[in-house]
Amino acid sequence: MRVSKTLTHNPITGRATAVWFWLRLNEVGPLVALLCLSTLGYGFFALAHEVGEGSTEALDRRILLALRNPADLSDPIGPRWLEETMRDITGLGSVFTVVFVTLAVAAYLALTERRRIATYVVGAVGSGELVSTVLKLFYHRPRPDLVPHGMEVFTASFPSGHAMMSAIAYLTLAILLARVDRNRRVKAFVLVLGVGVTLLVGISRVYLGVHWPSDVMAGWCVGAAWASLCWFVALQLQQRGEVEVSDPPTALPLS
Repeated sequence: MRVSKTLTHNPITGRATAVWFWLRLNEVGPLVALLCLSTLGYGFFALAHEVGEGSTEALDRRILLALRNPADLSDPIGPRWLEETMRDITGLGSVFTVVFVTLAVAAYLALTERRRIATYVVGAVGSGELVSTVLKLFYHRPRPDLVPHGMEVFTASFPSGHAMMSAIAYLTLAILLARVDRNRRVKAFVLVLGVGVTLLVGISRVYLGVHWPSDVMAGWCVGAAWASLCWFVALQLQQRGEVEVSDPPTALPLS
């Protein structure tokens, strides 16, 4: 791709252009990943600030109460089977399930001769779990005491670990699996599945009364931001031949 002489001879724009091409931001994938990372990261810190100021308290309380029987706050709205289903769904974001699914996908990738991307998957999700733990310890927000909890909880509330880890694990796995499979239908399926599971897990946490809605929103933001970072790094590694490559990059037209 040709760069104009004016940009090349200007030392500041020349360095910026060099970094732009070195990070392959002239291609759709890396650029979208970086934009998602910055937007979602900003969203998390903005929400954390609002939570610290108490600005989300009224809305949090309103949503939690709207999901309960006004005559009995220990009874979530809907039939009994819905409550049991929500407990099943929330288990998809537990540490055990996330670890099990991650190792299963990594084993599949390794058995299909994609050992480097399998190692990367384990590292991406494992480091995300560490980030989740650090954030919970840092913010240390108490769990909701407005309604009885629908299940036992043991850690701090902000951000929601289930929402965050489901976003990190299922979105990262969906993105990486979409990258290593050339079938467009498979790509669409795994992406929709990853987003769907992430949303359902977060909703279940609010329904069961174990998280404020703002906890879940924060978990989604930081989890999706981490998945975007993993996507960006994976694209860089694939372009440099350090992990297995699937699709050829799509370049952005620059005049």
